[in-house]
Amino acid sequence: MVRRKSLAALVAAVALVVGLAPALLAQSGASASSEAGASVRGAGTTMVEGGTGSPSFIPVLTKVAFHWAKGSGAFECLALAPSAPAGQPDSGNFDTNAMYVTGEITSARIRGDQAILRGTAEVTGVGAGSDLPFTVTLTRGGPGATLVLEISGLTFREILLEGEFRF
Repeated sequence: MVRRKSLAALVAAVALVVGLAPALLAQSGASASSEAGASVRGAGTTMVEGGTGSPSFIPVLTKVAFHWAKGSGAFECLALAPSAPAGQPDSGNFDTNAMYVTGEITSARIRGDQAILRGTAEVTGVGAGSDLPFTVTLTRGGPGATLVLEISGLTFREILLEGEFRF
């Protein structure tokens, strides 16, 4: 009788641990990797924090789009800046292609509300080059979500203005 109760208690404990494991892993920050079938996708318009930086601080908007599922994906980012100087007519028109990044995502890693995408890309404009490694770090969500693009030795910190990043 005691042995039967012990066995039943052990089975119940194992079932509880197995049932709670996904929740415990999620709270611990464990990640879903490309091997686990992670899916990441998004698109939208972002603003680069600080624009072109000192001394001119020209604003920069980007159009970004990406997808990752089942071990493959793509990343696109078009950076636009105004051709007219600040305060001049048309200075709010983002009509100059400052940089274009187009590439293949080769891995994705998800940790809580953050996803990290890695791959190689072709870059035109600022940081131009071929077959350049890149890393994109995203936070999940709509406007206010963040994206950090590291490529060509440069780091671009961006805030999502419209669109959504999902994973």
